[in-house]
Amino acid sequence: MEYQYHTLKNGIRIIHRETKGTISHCGLMVNTGSRDENENESGIAHLIEHLIFKGTTKRKAYHVLSRIENVGGELNAFTTKEETCIYATFLSGYYNHSLELFSDVAFNSVFPQKELHKEKDVIIDEINSYNDSPDELIFDDFEELIFGNHSLSRNILGSIDNIETLGRKDIFRFIKSKYSTEQMVIASVGNIRFAKLLQLVENHFGMIPKSRKNNLRKPFINYNPVHSVKEKNSYLTHCMTGTIAYPRTHPNKLPLLLLTNLLGGPALNSRLSMLIREKHGYAYTVESMYQPYTDTGIFNIYIGADNKYVDKSIELTRKELKSLMVTKLGTIQLHRAKRQLTGQLAISNESALNEMLGIAKVYLNKPRVKTINEIITDIEAISSEKLLEVANDIFNPDKLSTLIYSSQE
Repeated sequence: MEYQYHTLKNGIRIIHRETKGTISHCGLMVNTGSRDENENESGIAHLIEHLIFKGTTKRKAYHVLSRIENVGGELNAFTTKEETCIYATFLSGYYNHSLELFSDVAFNSVFPQKELHKEKDVIIDEINSYNDSPDELIFDDFEELIFGNHSLSRNILGSIDNIETLGRKDIFRFIKSKYSTEQMVIASVGNIRFAKLLQLVENHFGMIPKSRKNNLRKPFINYNPVHSVKEKNSYLTHCMTGTIAYPRTHPNKLPLLLLTNLLGGPALNSRLSMLIREKHGYAYTVESMYQPYTDTGIFNIYIGADNKYVDKSIELTRKELKSLMVTKLGTIQLHRAKRQLTGQLAISNESALNEMLGIAKVYLNKPRVKTINEIITDIEAISSEKLLEVANDIFNPDKLSTLIYSSQE
């Protein structure tokens, strides 16, 4: 079924796919994340996400949380480098509960001083826990290496020093300057007629004044490869290698996703997994990832290995990248790679929650969202020549950066 769309007079957009199940999913996504912070605000977008459920002009924190939880639903939120999202999963009869609550916390939160102090401590604990996990920390450190002084380089959690200094005035100022109705999307995948959904959205969001913020993001330019080695007190040596890649709207986004999945996607038979882990037993973990942003993207390969095997693992990785640059995939290889990716996307899309969050993110940046069948058609149209072109553009060894957490064991 095609997605249905509507835009309120205040600029808030709605996208919906009707289903027949007893469970529905709905969320409010805002086109504001950690990259939109000033340097002295680092961590504020994530702090707001923590505090948004801590009380409004008409509800205490307990009543905010109970609005959905008391009817068996689940309420949650997250922050990325470019988005902030509030969402819920619930029995389909409780759309009104969810939308009313989204409106209340998004536009009426009061950010109590007492709760601010408590959540700061929670986030500082989260930062310290994160710093104790090198296999997670290296991803953010690698982006810091790649993006340098650009706002994309900063950790979503922020720094402890910044978190400690942020106050309620900073929060209200950030929301006023960055949150705009024209940069908000309400996404829904669930058992409700579109006309009824629009009526509920109009009831709870229609009275919100229209706002248009000049939230122009500073584009990332002037990438230069960087190589760094840091000593870490851990058993494994952790390694990241990668480079900048295509933004969300680039026509080569899907071919790069196909190459990334072929190299080191979640399947156990990915090229790097079969070569480095299965054939040689050099690494416990090897995976490749591609994260597109509004104006750029990042491609990387992560390896977690015993220190004595790291150099060999990196060498094999570069040989595999080189192979994709010089040798076209054969007909059977290409068909197998496409079939694997389309299967994974279809399985992921079986989760209506994943679908709802995915279409919200796409609709923030595009006027229309492709269905899963349209995406599969696009994948089927990718040629081996296109993959060769993309591989030579992205996997060029002169463009690759490297970060190694060297084990002290």
